[in-house]
Amino acid sequence: MTNGGKRFIMLIKIVTIYFIMVNSIGYFIMAVDKRKSIKDKWRIKEKTLFAVSLVGGALGMMLGMKRFHHKTRKPMFRIGIPMLTILNMAVYIYLFYKLY
Repeated sequence: MTNGGKRFIMLIKIVTIYFIMVNSIGYFIMAVDKRKSIKDKWRIKEKTLFAVSLVGGALGMMLGMKRFHHKTRKPMFRIGIPMLTILNMAVYIYLFYKLY
């Protein structure tokens, strides 16, 4: 395998690991925030939730919203998170094509 091929495989692995990690974090913090809201304790700031979505974790956040029925009534989340998911997917697809 050439150096270019090895570099490509390494970059794909890095992007894939990043995708899995940031979306796992998004899912996890939705679960934590839901648990905290039930127990009437401190909450994760909405800015933080959107920041995780913006840096690539929108799919995890959206799955967490659906799974835990959390933030589903808020229009900013009901519309914003799916839009960020589409944006994230476009960026990931662009990166894969750009790296290829």
